[in-house]
Amino acid sequence: MTDKKTSKPANDRAANDERPEEEAAPEAAEAGAQEPVSEADLGGNGGAAGGHTAVQASEAGAAEAPEAPEARVDPMAQLEADLAQFRDKHLRALAEIENVRRRGEKEKADALKYAATSFAKDILGVADNLRRAIEAVPDEAVEEGGPIKTLIEGVELTEKELLSIFERHGIKPIAAEGERFDHNLHQAMMEVPDTGKPSGTVVRVLQGGYTIHDRLLRPAMVGVAKGPSDGGGNKNGDGNGGDKGSKIDTSA
Repeated sequence: MTDKKTSKPANDRAANDERPEEEAAPEAAEAGAQEPVSEADLGGNGGAAGGHTAVQASEAGAAEAPEAPEARVDPMAQLEADLAQFRDKHLRALAEIENVRRRGEKEKADALKYAATSFAKDILGVADNLRRAIEAVPDEAVEEGGPIKTLIEGVELTEKELLSIFERHGIKPIAAEGERFDHNLHQAMMEVPDTGKPSGTVVRVLQGGYTIHDRLLRPAMVGVAKGPSDGGGNKNGDGNGGDKGSKIDTSA
């Protein structure tokens, strides 16, 4: 009897010794489920890697977040602004075209108006020669009559006809003798003293001048009266005396 009781507990202990791992595994699993895992349990490098991963994830989420919507532009306001800009450009283009048109018309009119300028300058020599021929004949020879008088009358008629043609084309002689010297119309060739005329007066015409419309075609070459010198007082040369008499602008 004693041997049978003793052998049963020994058999139970042997059975328990054969299953120690099977019973320990469920207990370890339950302990792991109940206790939280700390950063220390994960290890130093593992924890740092996990922290960086979380920061990168947050930055990626922030980058993917939609931006704030911009202020909406009113389509009608944009169209009105574009229309005003196009209208301004259109008006500027029309003004430029009008200016070009007017400038072209003026240039065309000037070309027609002054087209004969070069020809007129050349033909003025004919009028000069006719005048010289008339002045070369003495008055006594003309008064005696005969062929000389007839010749002079023909030359005078030719000169008159030529001047009439000049006038029809806007070419007119410049009044010079007895006029005040005008540097825009006259070209002083000499000063004539003791003429009894006021200083600066044209007293002699060496060659007649002409204008074509409102432009100078050729200045008149003239002699101008020189004022008397009083030997001392007036140095301004205003015609009342002075060392050098009157100062005349001879530029044309």
